[in-house]
Amino acid sequence: MEVASTRFGRIEFGTEDTLFFPEGLPGLEDCRQWVILADPEDEVFAWLQSLHRPEVALAVASPRRFVPGYQLRVCRRELEPLGLVRVEAACVLAIVSKSDAGLTLNLRGPLVIDPDRRIGRQVIANGPAPLQYPIVAGKAALRKSA
Repeated sequence: MEVASTRFGRIEFGTEDTLFFPEGLPGLEDCRQWVILADPEDEVFAWLQSLHRPEVALAVASPRRFVPGYQLRVCRRELEPLGLVRVEAACVLAIVSKSDAGLTLNLRGPLVIDPDRRIGRQVIANGPAPLQYPIVAGKAALRKSA
């Protein structure tokens, strides 16, 4: 399959590469099919590219690269639509935004993906997780694994 992305040009992918977000994402409810692309300039980041709207690509990163000891705390009902067999096998990604202070991670509304079923959902974290957690330059180099 192929999509003509405005950011990356033509992208070829297989059905096994497609992620399905049944509810879409807040503000992007019509975008339900996505593919994750590696960032060619920085291994720390990736791009969540919409297959429905080629102009929509969201920068994402593993929060564990920037937040030592990061653990997602979330109500079970937030994860129920994913039907996760093993919660610890889920992939957690934070959407990266640019603000006046630089790059930030949205730790309040991370993406949870079941890598086996290729299904995902944006969830609301419990507790004081920040909406804009500042990414400190050079901090990602401390951790090579996600």
